[in-house]
Amino acid sequence: MEVPTVTVSPKGAARARAGHPWIFRADVASALPGLASGQEVRLADARGNFIGRAFWATQSPIALRVLSRKDEPLDDALLAERLGQALARRRAFFPKADAFRLAHGEADLLPGYFVDIYGDVAAVQHLAEWADAKRATLARLVVELTGVKAVVSRDDGSSRDFEGLERRCEILHGSAPIKAIYHEGPIELEVDLLGDHKTGGYLDQAENHLRAGEIARGEALDAFCYHGGFALQLAKGATHVLAIDQDAHAVERTRLNAARNGVTNIEVKAANAIEQLRALDKAGRKFDTVVLDPPAFAKRRDGLEAALRVYREINYRGLRLLNPGGILITCSCSGRVTNELFAEVMAWAAQEAKRPVQLLERRGASRDHPPLVGVPETEYLKAWFLLAP
Repeated sequence: MEVPTVTVSPKGAARARAGHPWIFRADVASALPGLASGQEVRLADARGNFIGRAFWATQSPIALRVLSRKDEPLDDALLAERLGQALARRRAFFPKADAFRLAHGEADLLPGYFVDIYGDVAAVQHLAEWADAKRATLARLVVELTGVKAVVSRDDGSSRDFEGLERRCEILHGSAPIKAIYHEGPIELEVDLLGDHKTGGYLDQAENHLRAGEIARGEALDAFCYHGGFALQLAKGATHVLAIDQDAHAVERTRLNAARNGVTNIEVKAANAIEQLRALDKAGRKFDTVVLDPPAFAKRRDGLEAALRVYREINYRGLRLLNPGGILITCSCSGRVTNELFAEVMAWAAQEAKRPVQLLERRGASRDHPPLVGVPETEYLKAWFLLAP
């Protein structure tokens, strides 16, 4: 069957030729009426010059996701090859890991498709219409490649709203209940892939969790602790860890994970972390290590200013809670908060707290979550390790 051609504007053509996989609907110059969601198309400029092959979206503001700059079919063989290449790259970095991101969307030339492996279970997200249309095929390919016993679709996040896709959570392969055990270093963690946040855990922070454990000391605070990824690592070097999260289910999971690993120096509290930071500051509490790993406060442009205010406050409180020579590990997973904006937040917080602050390490997501150069939207996580003399 002949593949239909979509003509894009000069702006869209330049964007695609620069390697960006998104073509917005405003940059579609002409397309055949009646194209189906997820249909494969050829891209051409106004002169008819070939640009690449892409999948069409009927609802999303991103009308086209480019998968290849070659004139080749975007068939099952190509998708299987991309997944296989992605797995090989992860195994090169993490040869013994039992949990990692197998496919990271745009960075693995599978824009809008994400696969996380937890032991013998895979959690997947379809954040583009083409991936949603091919969900069954993609699940089969993941099973064939990895041998996992179950594949869970975690399509219940707000990113689906932007694409005009229904939120849902379902089992694509295997059967319920679906829980998995995985490790971050020597620490063993349990996740419920149908009920927990995101795809079950926060694999993008795995290497930051381990690094925090290497430098933690004294009294430690882990605000927004979720399942205890930071807290359990902090406990190896700290004398005592206070872990806080307002999600009672997550707090209980932290307790269970601590017990599973024989960790006894963690105190877990179900409470609003922002309110607790204020209360701890008012009470004059001091810590030697503070971790701030909040949820994404700015998911959309219209929420950016409000998010920056919250980031300023929590980092101001975090610095005030530090003993002299204390370490602050502060994170933002809001893509709208750029490195430049985050730097402004930290400068403001240091000034208001009247504390000199040294930047020890500027880290991002773990290596299995690589950003794609030239696609700034894929570089979302910031994890800064700071010292307050």
